[in-house]
Amino acid sequence: MGPPIPITIVTGFLGSGKTTLLLNLIPQLRATNPTYRLALLKNEFGDVAIDSQLAASSAVSGVQELLNGCICCNLVGQLSPALAELRDTVKPDRIVIETSGSAFPATLAIEVNRIAKETGGLYVLDGVVSVIDVENWQGYEDTSFTARLQARYTDLIIYNKWEACDERRLDEVRDRVGDLEVVIPWVKSDKGRVPVDIIFGIDGGLARALTDGDLATDKKESSHGDKGHDHSHDHQSEVEVLSVTLRGPQGAVVNEQKLMKLLKLAPKDEVYRIKSVLTMSSAAHLNGSDQNNPTSKIPSDVITPTRQILNWAFGRWTFTPMEKSVGEHDSSDGVLLRMTIILALYESTKWKKKLEAGGLLELAGEPGELVVTRIA
Repeated sequence: MGPPIPITIVTGFLGSGKTTLLLNLIPQLRATNPTYRLALLKNEFGDVAIDSQLAASSAVSGVQELLNGCICCNLVGQLSPALAELRDTVKPDRIVIETSGSAFPATLAIEVNRIAKETGGLYVLDGVVSVIDVENWQGYEDTSFTARLQARYTDLIIYNKWEACDERRLDEVRDRVGDLEVVIPWVKSDKGRVPVDIIFGIDGGLARALTDGDLATDKKESSHGDKGHDHSHDHQSEVEVLSVTLRGPQGAVVNEQKLMKLLKLAPKDEVYRIKSVLTMSSAAHLNGSDQNNPTSKIPSDVITPTRQILNWAFGRWTFTPMEKSVGEHDSSDGVLLRMTIILALYESTKWKKKLEAGGLLELAGEPGELVVTRIA
């Protein structure tokens, strides 16, 4: 048996930039070792593996996804088989577990430690990394219990999306983290990039020292002062999730103008994330967030349907073309758009009605069948 496979857990609240951080590691790894094999285990809200598609398009050696549930509670039993499949099929040099925006890192770290011991040392927990979105992070008083614990139980904090803020804003965020009275190493990213040797090989002493007693203490604290959050483990109730499909005839594309209306008008305090795989004519001119820059219309005679991956967070979005080698989520079944919308509490009913009323998700010049379902 060879050396244990190191496992790095990357956590952070919704839209913090976890996937971007990981994708920026790939070229660094390949530059130093072209044969390095990095495997990714993704936990996603909803039933569309958007971020896993991004990772597969970016030369990650292997990807597994655990969908529509929480990796640290109702999906925790699937962790060991998923790690084993990556180990056997990819033979990775390292496995990264990227959690959903509501996962509790302490529980996950303890589970990885348990699996490592149970398998006779096939794995070792290298550390837990937490990503904080400086621009949009609201502080511990008015954010979730889970978000607070994501920063507390970690070996390294990465402050992300700070470039558009002044220094005072970064200092405010650091002060709120400091209120936890835990000394945690931290680093600022460079537009989502952090040197690979900082993220991999960190001192994971905090994560490896966690015990079930720590969880019991936090459960007691939460029942007294954190909005009744109980780690028996209903933290997915912090958000609501809509699953959307749009079907149409072969050759049809999603109406870009209507889609852009949705992306531009979605308020950040109601809509946390929009993730989608869709068929459209073009997307290069749609990236960004400038609501004053109208979307150019493409003449019908130059429309070339392409599959795109949409990632929206806090009023900004990107489209990434899907490589042909990525076979999942094609439109052969007539589904031209699959979308997951992650919303604040009590917002799903309103947004379900908005989408079903029309004018936001439609096909270009074709009738389509739109289905909106609440799944969490």
